[in-house]
Amino acid sequence: MKKENLSIERGIDAFAELGRVMREGAAGSATGSGRHFYELSETLYLSNPWFTPENVRRALSATGDSLTREKLIRWLSAYPELNEGHDPVTVGVVMAGNIPMVGFHDLLCVLISGNRLLGRLSTKDELLMRAVSATLTEIEPEFGHVTELTTGRLKGFGKVIATGSNNTSRYFEYYFRNVPSIIRRNRNSIAVLDGTESDSELELLGDDVFSYFGLGCRNVSKLYLPGGYDPASLLPRWERYESLRSHYGYMVNYDHHRAVMIVNRESYTDGRFILLKESSSLTPPMAVLHYEFYDSRSGPAITPEMSAGMLQCIAGHGHLPFGTTQKPELWNYADNIDTISFLLKK
Repeated sequence: MKKENLSIERGIDAFAELGRVMREGAAGSATGSGRHFYELSETLYLSNPWFTPENVRRALSATGDSLTREKLIRWLSAYPELNEGHDPVTVGVVMAGNIPMVGFHDLLCVLISGNRLLGRLSTKDELLMRAVSATLTEIEPEFGHVTELTTGRLKGFGKVIATGSNNTSRYFEYYFRNVPSIIRRNRNSIAVLDGTESDSELELLGDDVFSYFGLGCRNVSKLYLPGGYDPASLLPRWERYESLRSHYGYMVNYDHHRAVMIVNRESYTDGRFILLKESSSLTPPMAVLHYEFYDSRSGPAITPEMSAGMLQCIAGHGHLPFGTTQKPELWNYADNIDTISFLLKK
């Protein structure tokens, strides 16, 4: 006899409770259900120096804020077929580890859609993702029966979701060529300034640029500025991020790229913790932020091809509000590929 899938209602209740626990941990709760996440946020940097307490709490807070009952219901209401019975599929998920819990949304999509999760964890984010899974299973034990996490090779899956670099994507495309798949590659995010931004908006832009050391695909890596705009005028708005100077790995990158620019006699603006450089490239190295000027009459040269294949999101007036690029809602899918629809497709 076929086992009934966990109901959508119970799934929503479980993830909403997980969100509450994450918010507790992010708020620094040393007692109660959020204590374990709080303790992890204080110690993960010992195994991964990029997972600082501030950045882990930032990820817990952003994810927790998205996991409310109201938002879960709103998101899933777009998929009435979720309420129809279906045979679960084992979905292999290859998770990245560039920022804390970057693979969580795929975990959520697989489990809330009634499928089985076979997750390959990044060793960079293994401890936190295992804590997330364990907490979810404590809340709703049924999820423990349909979740398997590993750091080894994936076997026995019917669909796959894999996130990696442009180089690893070619390997993924070959290795997973015989199963339905979502293969994600490098993406970048940009901000378009029009010169009317308030001081508070420019301060929030700093969150988009510097959170997680700029390692996420939703971090702003390039600015489009109106002609005549002085990029150095942004630096006083980002003074609170001077704390980056105390992070050894980040400053190694800053010092290296500054030395390269000096040797190559390249023009740049030195912000003491960030190097601003005019460039057409969307992909600067760590501790470098690119910018490009545009004619206010014609607007920035953002082509449909660039939007479709290279951009994750855009911050600015008429786009995402400043300070929100790393706070995606449940319905903001990576690479703009609807993961739930992919999972539901027979």
